[in-house]
Amino acid sequence: MQREEIFTTIKDLAVELLGVDAEKVNDEARFKEDLDADSLDIVEFVMGMEEKFDVELPESEVEGVATVGQAVDLVSSKVS
Repeated sequence: MQREEIFTTIKDLAVELLGVDAEKVNDEARFKEDLDADSLDIVEFVMGMEEKFDVELPESEVEGVATVGQAVDLVSSKVS
């Protein structure tokens, strides 16, 4: 799966779960600051990514993820 496909899926997930405009979702968008996600939103988002991509994302790896681009890179490393 290519990075662009992963980004599109994560972008759609952000729109669906976080209720943000698609235009706000880009590689540099920060979950808390730019997309107004609280800790519960982030937990739900991680669970959504795990389900969509059929991967396991350990909390230790997710902790450092602050931007959409970092989330895409993390998922990319799991599905490659």
